[in-house]
Amino acid sequence: MKHRACHVKIFAATLPRMKCVVTAGPTYEPLDEVRCLTNFSTGRLGSDLANYLAEQGHEVTLLVGSHAIYRGNPQAGRVDTFTTTTDLRFRLKAFAGQNIGAVFHAAAVCDFAFGGVWERTATGELIPCPAPKISTRKGELLAELKPTPKIISELRDWYSGARLVGWKYELEGDRARVISLAEAQMSKNRTDACVVNGAAYGEGFGLVATGGKCEHFADASALYRALAKFIGS
Repeated sequence: MKHRACHVKIFAATLPRMKCVVTAGPTYEPLDEVRCLTNFSTGRLGSDLANYLAEQGHEVTLLVGSHAIYRGNPQAGRVDTFTTTTDLRFRLKAFAGQNIGAVFHAAAVCDFAFGGVWERTATGELIPCPAPKISTRKGELLAELKPTPKIISELRDWYSGARLVGWKYELEGDRARVISLAEAQMSKNRTDACVVNGAAYGEGFGLVATGGKCEHFADASALYRALAKFIGS
């Protein structure tokens, strides 16, 4: 009986335990067909998290931005590339109803997209200048920035039973402010946890869970272990 129980335990450990989706890297928004607006994000944090979860036996899908400069050695069972915020939203929505157990939304989603672009004439008149490639000979241009959709606000509708983890990267303020912003994000978007980091937080990472408790981790490896534990590894 002991030998049989041991055999079953080893077999179970080799099975994928949960379907996970991880987003990593930046979205971008085109100005024209050759220029774009994006965020500074290498994609490393999300990509390495996806690798760690895969090593723990989870069935992982990594959605990584086409502008991410870090790819490492992907271990996820599936790796898809996204471009714009709209494209990332479409890809995330496509997984709805597929029994996803956890979503780690680490992507650096561009907060703004371009609206109109205008050339200002010598008399002050604004003339729209749409073109496949806007000419630099037009001189000074005025570009309108419009907020992009908040993908995180829709995740709970798509993944009603999943563990949802968001990210909050802040440069201004202090740790208490960042934790407060994380709590607000969780409350507004019905997520289960939020990773906080950036200059405002300080060295390392924080994991804010329901109730405002923030657990500190000195490095990314410790954070990955905590996130795997958070979803039930």
